[in-house]
Amino acid sequence: MARKNTSQATPATAVLAAAGVPFTLHPYSHDPAAASYGLEAAEVLGMDPVKVFKTLMVEVDGRLAAGVVPVSGSLDLKALAAALGSKKAVMADPGAAERRTGYVLGGISPLGQRQPSPTVLDDSALALPSILVSGGRRGLDIELDPRDLVRLTDAITAPIGTGAARTGNSPG
Repeated sequence: MARKNTSQATPATAVLAAAGVPFTLHPYSHDPAAASYGLEAAEVLGMDPVKVFKTLMVEVDGRLAAGVVPVSGSLDLKALAAALGSKKAVMADPGAAERRTGYVLGGISPLGQRQPSPTVLDDSALALPSILVSGGRRGLDIELDPRDLVRLTDAITAPIGTGAARTGNSPG
C-alpha cells in the first residue's frame, strides 16, 4: 500500500507516517444525514463491510477504552470487558470520548488519540490482509495491515464483534 493524499494529514496519519507504516487514505464525501458512519464509508468506498472497522469508545472500570469491530456487526460489550479483565463495559459518554481522543464522533480513530486508550481489536481483522479504520475525521478512512494497527496501538485481539462481524458474512 502506498501513501497518498498526504494533504489529508490528521494525528492518525501522522502516527503512521512517523512509524514508516504503509497505508492508503480513502477520502469520501460524508453525508451528515447518514445513519451509520461506518456503513456509509463501506458503501461509498465500495468496500465489503467486513473489512471496514469502526472504533467505539467504552467505559470499563471507570476508564475509557476503544473497541474496534467490523461495521457489518456490533460490539459485544461483555466480551470487550472480559478481554480487558473486567466483567462489565458500557458505551462511553460521547463528550468524554471526544475529549479523550481529540476526535469527533464518526471520526474517532484508534490511532493518534490525544490520550491513548487501551484498545481491543476484533480478532476477525487478523484474517484479512488489510482493514479500514477511521482516519481521524468523518469522510476519511485509512487502509492498513491489521498487524500494524495492533503494534501501533498495543491492542489486544479478541472475539468482540457480534452478528455478521463474527460470521464473516456481510448483511443483506
